[in-house]
Amino acid sequence: MLLEVKNLTVCYDTAMILNDVSLEVDHGELVSLVGPNGAGKSTFIRAITGLVSWERSTLKGTRYGDIKIEGTVTFNGEQITQLPAHDIVKRGLIHCPERRRPFTEMTVLENLLAGAYLVKDKKTVRENLEGVFHLFPVLKERCKQISGTLSGGEQQMLAIGRSLMFHPLLLCIDEPSTGLAPQIKSTLFERIKEIQQTGITLLLVEQDVGLTFAMSDRNYILSHGKVVASGSSAALLKDETVRKSYLGL
Repeated sequence: MLLEVKNLTVCYDTAMILNDVSLEVDHGELVSLVGPNGAGKSTFIRAITGLVSWERSTLKGTRYGDIKIEGTVTFNGEQITQLPAHDIVKRGLIHCPERRRPFTEMTVLENLLAGAYLVKDKKTVRENLEGVFHLFPVLKERCKQISGTLSGGEQQMLAIGRSLMFHPLLLCIDEPSTGLAPQIKSTLFERIKEIQQTGITLLLVEQDVGLTFAMSDRNYILSHGKVVASGSSAALLKDETVRKSYLGL
């Protein structure tokens, strides 16, 4: 198993955002984590990638208020529960953030090269860059363009491309379809499936159940901070209670 998350609990002040969440991702899989706004999906990704500090006792004075996190995260056989984000990145667990977040005053190429900051071999950087350009030809066309002037869909492609510059073992993509037109979403999800076919394992956090279930190997449904169901797309879609109560279908 590439990623094993056991009993992850996250509290901000008195609010429990995640409650005893466990999840697994095996090598080569595309696993989705779906659920409504406020379910805790982004908090889950931030916690496992080190963007929410891990402590056994309550943290004081953060921008979230008091935070308490419990549970364990094992990645590629190593427990990474309390590692800082930069050390987690070095191990190949990469987070592509929600709402894209490009360096808006930098060019497309500069953004992509920023994703390869920890890659010391120039040949590898060139190879990774060519791989990104093959996947997203528009980024090659616009490599000298300031990223803040790109469309929303192009910025999302840039965010994913930047994440691929380190050639991750596991790429966590947070809400890639946010704010995109249906046709752009469909094209983007085709590219995400192609990323899996290159051998990169994916954990996809999404609200668009239709697009996600059409290409995922397994799924977890998160509601009010808890995993309420998990399984293959076919099995979950056959469950009438799951369809109506959690998927809105």
